[in-house]
Amino acid sequence: MNVTTAATPMTPPAYNASNGEGVLTHTRGKGPLSNPPKKALDYAGMAWEDMSFPGTQEMHFLAVGDWGGMDGGVVTDGQRPGKEYYRVIQYKGGDADGPHVMARSRMLCGFDPLVNCFAEKGGPGCNSMCGFTPGVDDQAQILVAREMQKLAEKVKPVLVLNVGDNFYWGGIEVDCGTPMGEISPVAKHQFDAVYENIYKGPGLDGVPWLSVLGNHDWGGVYFNSGWDQQIAYTWASDRWIMPAPYWSQHVNFPDQGFSVDIFMIDTNVFDAHGPGSLSEPSHDICGVGGPSTQNCASQGGPPSREECHDWFQDFWTTQKKWLKEGLRKSTANWQIVNTHFPCGTAMPWYFELHTQYGLDLLVTGHRHDQELWDNSGLMGGLTCVVTGGGGGITSEESPQGLNGPSQYGFFDFAVSKKKIKVELINQNGQVLKQSIIHPVKGALVAGWKT
Repeated sequence: MNVTTAATPMTPPAYNASNGEGVLTHTRGKGPLSNPPKKALDYAGMAWEDMSFPGTQEMHFLAVGDWGGMDGGVVTDGQRPGKEYYRVIQYKGGDADGPHVMARSRMLCGFDPLVNCFAEKGGPGCNSMCGFTPGVDDQAQILVAREMQKLAEKVKPVLVLNVGDNFYWGGIEVDCGTPMGEISPVAKHQFDAVYENIYKGPGLDGVPWLSVLGNHDWGGVYFNSGWDQQIAYTWASDRWIMPAPYWSQHVNFPDQGFSVDIFMIDTNVFDAHGPGSLSEPSHDICGVGGPSTQNCASQGGPPSREECHDWFQDFWTTQKKWLKEGLRKSTANWQIVNTHFPCGTAMPWYFELHTQYGLDLLVTGHRHDQELWDNSGLMGGLTCVVTGGGGGITSEESPQGLNGPSQYGFFDFAVSKKKIKVELINQNGQVLKQSIIHPVKGALVAGWKT
């Protein structure tokens, strides 16, 4: 993707990457992870401090993904190898404050024609095959966030499951390596414009976001974006939680006698192919599209483009072992996995996790729509959701099409000891699909003890 357009300054702005102030991180909580790590991966596989929510009211989780539009106001230093641009602007008007939906290709509509539809605001120059819908496609993140807040004010969710792709196009617009005790001005600007100023209001303020990285957060077509800044932001926020790319969270509901274990995992190995592969270059965080000088070893990440593929393979192998052990040891009533890559990925593995280790629910994104795989036979009866229609990027299909109502949106989970009620909600606040999940762990535990 070429983010340097005619609307993008081709010479350094006078304030070059300092259009705002950075911040220092701070101590958060009282657990072993209360201070930021020295390296971004130091806390990989560790548990965040337990959460406890008293009360007998119905408890809710929300879930959203692929939500972080392009920050039209942020200014980079323009000096990063292979990323010599100053602004993240894709089309005319994209330089205004606030997030802007990233235009992506659709069936029968290429990348450039859809970008042109944004520039033309759906006018005569917009190819009708793109199915561009003014007021929806170009406002998708805002519309979804608005409906999330409306529901949140009503049901008072205790947490949000964030499945990644938090900042388009290529994540936080600094290279990896910023000290973990600092949030750069660029990262601060992006978090403010795309997250803090959007997901707010009664019901959402102060609610923790349990977060993972998407492929675009690593960089999209490279791996050395400021993914470590997303981890560091955990200690600069009162609600963003991502202490590592994979980690766990125990949630207790003492007055209702049940608990939930949530496992955040990084599945971006499925977009980490490397030079020489036959994969699509625009979907390869280890590919030749990234600069040859990439190196995130200082944060525990991939040390080079040549070693990137193997690094992610090893990272994935470690996580799989960790997750099985975590599920096996879990004594919670519910076990949930929160990750980026969508339903349909690694199905035999999730089949095993559900039928042998007690995984109850899989929450995913990456595909830019809303899907409910209810009691999926392909995964042994596991229920899986795709919530990649958060609106940071255009949906897979047109909002005008047959599947249009389910292109943008989020999920609501009403959680109790005996069931989880799942609702797919679109950008208009319509509940399109519902499902009921019952826990499987009890039967499996009985089997382990025999």
